[in-house]
Amino acid sequence: MALLPLFTLFLTLLLLPFNSLSQPSPTTLSLLMAIKSSLDPQGLILSSWSPNATDPCNASFVGLACNEQGQIVNITLQGRGLSGKIPPEIGQLKSLSGLYLHFNKLHGVVPAELANLTNLSDLYLNVNNLFGDIPPQIGDMPNLQVLQLCYNKLTGNIPTQLGSLKKLSVLALQSNQLSGAIPASLGNLMMLNRLDLSFNSLFGSIPVKLAVLPLLKVLDIRNNTLSGNVPLDLKRLDEGFQYANNAELCGITFPSLGICSASAQDTNSPKPFGAATSHLPAKDIPESANVQHNGGQQSKKSQSAAVVGLVCLIVAVTVAGLFSFSWYRRQKQRIGSAFDSNDARLSTDQTKEACRRSASPLISLEYSNGWDPLAKRQDVSSFSQEVLESYMFNLDEVESATQYFSEMNLLGKSSFSAIYKGTLRDGSTVAIKCISKISCKSDEADFLKGLKLLTSLKHENLLRLRGFCCSKGRGECFLVYDFVSNGNLLHYLDASAGKALDWPTRKYIIKGIAKGIEYLHKSQSSKPTLVHSNISAEKVLIDQHYNPLLSDSGIHKLLADDIVFSTLKGSAAMGYLAPEYTTTGRFTEKSDVYAFGMIIFQILSGKSRITQLNCHGAEILRFEDFIDANLAGKFKESEAARLGEVALLCTHESPNQRPDIGAVMQELNNIPSSSC
Repeated sequence: MALLPLFTLFLTLLLLPFNSLSQPSPTTLSLLMAIKSSLDPQGLILSSWSPNATDPCNASFVGLACNEQGQIVNITLQGRGLSGKIPPEIGQLKSLSGLYLHFNKLHGVVPAELANLTNLSDLYLNVNNLFGDIPPQIGDMPNLQVLQLCYNKLTGNIPTQLGSLKKLSVLALQSNQLSGAIPASLGNLMMLNRLDLSFNSLFGSIPVKLAVLPLLKVLDIRNNTLSGNVPLDLKRLDEGFQYANNAELCGITFPSLGICSASAQDTNSPKPFGAATSHLPAKDIPESANVQHNGGQQSKKSQSAAVVGLVCLIVAVTVAGLFSFSWYRRQKQRIGSAFDSNDARLSTDQTKEACRRSASPLISLEYSNGWDPLAKRQDVSSFSQEVLESYMFNLDEVESATQYFSEMNLLGKSSFSAIYKGTLRDGSTVAIKCISKISCKSDEADFLKGLKLLTSLKHENLLRLRGFCCSKGRGECFLVYDFVSNGNLLHYLDASAGKALDWPTRKYIIKGIAKGIEYLHKSQSSKPTLVHSNISAEKVLIDQHYNPLLSDSGIHKLLADDIVFSTLKGSAAMGYLAPEYTTTGRFTEKSDVYAFGMIIFQILSGKSRITQLNCHGAEILRFEDFIDANLAGKFKESEAARLGEVALLCTHESPNQRPDIGAVMQELNNIPSSSC
């Protein structure tokens, strides 16, 4: 009998390391209290951060996300009105991968101790009142991908050590008080996509190494005191290179810049572009990615006279374009503790993976067991509750349909969800989208309103919602949709001749997408006006009859603001994001129309990637220059011309010049639906 206590003691000691993985240590709790005291000295904002908490990772600490080991991986406190200082103690949270403190009223310096966060990928400190130098130690953060320090009061030089950030894709330092030269070491950042140094007091020349960075899409150096010859390689960025209000800059082929004097010429510079590209065209016409650029052929007139094209410079609307607004916007809206729910939030990407049972999750998050948005609520009418209950699945049905979320049934993953193929008990095949609680709206009433909206959407060109399940224990929501066997529209772009869509099918798909958008935009008794906000070829599913179905309609009504805006990175990179978004931060019906115009271009050209082709406005391209060659001439030129004109209007730079979707539908209805 004496062996039993010994065995119990042995078992307790054996399990102790595993138990300690699930909860932060007391040291972590005291560390969080120190961080709270510094960020929120008056204790008005972070009241949920309680020193008596047993587990800060159970969602009681607002803005924290933990992994399954109880390690804090994200601090997401943007736009909270924090008025304290950034504490050096944050540097002790070694597992942190994202720190989001932007759009607050923080003052003081940027602590050098942040460099201890060697796992950190995203550092957002922009739009605060920070001052002092940029710590050179930041250059020692090997995994840093996004560094946002813009719209502060930082002074001193840009540290040369930042050139060691090998994974950095976005460096935003605009609207500070930085001085000195642009470090040539920034030319070592091979992953750099966007560099914004505008509205500072930088002087000297532009390093030649910057101009040849392979992934650079945006370089903004406006409103500095830079001088010397502009490297000719920057011409490739077109409008992505912004250089206004640097009086001493000079260079060939750059509008508004004078010719450099002999002393300013760089003898090692590449030769200038030819005469054909030494000036900006009268008009930019969007065109498919692999158009053969032949000046002689482009100047010819096609018999049917059509012009088609693409969007100018959406690549310039990069990740950082989603992450900060103009200083004027900040002053006008008085960004602080109270955000309007429609204002743009910055992308946090705090959810590296959504479902705990997803295959190979990057981070497994723990959730609060108290989350239960489908519990009986006083603020929901009996009729609404009855409607919602008619759509409800239970967790057992969802688990059985997916074979307990088997990896074999995994269809795909995104930054906030995972999608599984499933078979319901009635034999029907469904797609089940798994969304973590941390990705959903924190207010359960708002989440419920979003669910009610989703159930009201019924149209032949929208993916049908079969039902949903919210698991209190798992902290997850599951949306059950009809399964669409033919995949999405992307599968039919860049296709071989044998898999390419024929002309009647392309027209049918274009018109079907427009019908779906028109339904969303039209207010009805059963539903309000709804902006999709994330239309892309990937969101257009194709059923067995080649009927297009818009997916994810209304889903942004369920998701937290940060998750919504994190999804825009892909849209920006692919050119679907309307140019006005970077200044307004809002989605409208006209931004949906813009994305639809982009899809028309993709369907006409058969290409997933569209780039800009510069042509004179009076010139008209031949159809073979922009229509998918896989059609082998089997299309009607008059119809292609009209579709091209519609797409060009839809992608007009000014939203006021774009037609509404009703006018687009009228034009599309005038195009015959019969085969060619």
